[in-house]
Amino acid sequence: MNEGTQTLDELLSDPMIQMVMARDSVRPEEVRWLLKRVRDREQDPSLPPAYMLAETCRGRCKGL
Repeated sequence: MNEGTQTLDELLSDPMIQMVMARDSVRPEEVRWLLKRVRDREQDPSLPPAYMLAETCRGRCKGL
């Protein structure tokens, strides 16, 4: 661990995190996959930021 910053492995091995993940039916590999997608998306400047997509969807998806 570096100066108060935990690695993903450390976080995913924390008993409290594991309890929450188990309650939510989330597996560690799903978290890793999601974070990889976020990292890959940040490296692709052609994709707009998530908050812009959310704002667009909110306007179009009302009433669905």
